[in-house]
Amino acid sequence: MLYKQIERNKRITVFIVAGFIIFMLAVGAALTYITTGEYYSGMFLAAVIGGGYTIMMLISSTNVVMKMNHAKQIKSKEDDPFLWHTVENLAMAARIPMPKIFIIQDPSPNAFATGNSPKSGAVAVTTGLMNRLNREEIEGVLAHEVAHIRNFDIRLATIAVALVSAVAILSDLGSRMMFFSRRSRNQKQHPAILLVALLLLILAPLISILIRFAISRNREFLADASAAELTRNPYALASALRKITSVETPVQEASSTSAPLYFADPLKKRAAQLFSTHPQPEERIRRLSNM
Repeated sequence: MLYKQIERNKRITVFIVAGFIIFMLAVGAALTYITTGEYYSGMFLAAVIGGGYTIMMLISSTNVVMKMNHAKQIKSKEDDPFLWHTVENLAMAARIPMPKIFIIQDPSPNAFATGNSPKSGAVAVTTGLMNRLNREEIEGVLAHEVAHIRNFDIRLATIAVALVSAVAILSDLGSRMMFFSRRSRNQKQHPAILLVALLLLILAPLISILIRFAISRNREFLADASAAELTRNPYALASALRKITSVETPVQEASSTSAPLYFADPLKKRAAQLFSTHPQPEERIRRLSNM
């Protein structure tokens, strides 16, 4: 059951990301079809913008994210022996280099991971997490974050954000070019295709955000399953999730930009499921309880 769920989540992610890339290329094609009547150059433009944004965002430093959340690094095991050894043991079980460890002075329990590869991985926990949860629950949350690093989820999330940005640029560019383009009199666009292209450009930013959120939610399920694999204790993770989501106080140090990285929504916003970066806690708990 556990390994089937892990494989299922991985397959879903591949399909969603592939669909996202095709969607971005379609938006680029719609842009030039509306303005010039052809679509190849638009697809090329979309690929260039999407690729450029992805590269720019992937080279962003982990330290930037940690500074945004006012996290302080633990540089030796003497600073917090339990936290240090727990992360160290989980990294060994996951067969990745030991991530850097950071602590956020905040009473609301939560945690997140960052780093575009296992070599640059880092985990951060709030003081609230360390004070409110027991040892097994803390281990479960940390296993979830280590799983994010092992599964390259942060890199995937970064690529998704880059694609959303690229789609937004293409949509904005399309809306501007429609008013200034000069089409040749010999050009004939099919009315139905033209209508679809217009709708695609108008709805593109919203659709791209929904796709990004779908990727994020699926990777949370994958990290939960992977954490259960590492600890052999899905019930402790489910218990930690209950405690963390029952706290109404948001993480004051959390930035809205980094909110999707957290174990559970740090801003405590009750968004509709389609517009949520995290799956519903009840569904996560149900899946963990059935492992």
